[in-house]
Amino acid sequence: MIPGARLIILGRQGAGKGTQCVRLSRHLVVPHISTGDMLRAATREGTELGLMAKEIMDAGGLVGDDIMIGLVDERLGRPDATTRGYILDGFPRTVAQADALDGITSERPIHVVIDLDVPREIVLERISARRVCRDCGTNYTASGQESQTWICDVCGGDVQQRDDDTPDAVNRRLDLYESQTSPLIEHYAAQGRLMVVNGVGRPDHVFKRLTDVVESRR
Repeated sequence: MIPGARLIILGRQGAGKGTQCVRLSRHLVVPHISTGDMLRAATREGTELGLMAKEIMDAGGLVGDDIMIGLVDERLGRPDATTRGYILDGFPRTVAQADALDGITSERPIHVVIDLDVPREIVLERISARRVCRDCGTNYTASGQESQTWICDVCGGDVQQRDDDTPDAVNRRLDLYESQTSPLIEHYAAQGRLMVVNGVGRPDHVFKRLTDVVESRR
């Protein structure tokens, strides 16, 4: 494995990226750092940046680049990240954030940027079929054969489709991803730093493709 592996994983929501990132972090013994993790940790710990982010989120706003870049800088400076490496999930999202990240990591550069590629139509199908227990949050996949009243196997709560998992809502999120992240993918590809991994197939097969790419950058 890469000593102190430092990776960026890109990919559409619904591509299975989060699950694969967690599995890869355990395999490489490095922290999995997502934007959500950073925001929650910073607000929980009451850091200056965390309090600023909380104020914005409580008001229903989007946390800007300056705060996100500051949070990433703060998180990557912690001992687990400086000594063991990390997997960045959800950052950067824009070319401006990527340029800032290059400055943050200038002494310990990113080893590889991976685009976990799953076609849009498959992502749309996966997310549109997702169902969630209203009470415990357990995820299910609809097959179309379920009864009108779907009871959770874990807690007995009602299993429903989230309001933001309808095809129209998913398409809007995917449009936003394309507009923000496509230039970022082109940015890393032009620099020769991007590796594209096919994200379609059995989870074990996708994971093998990911680890093969990481090994190739040793």
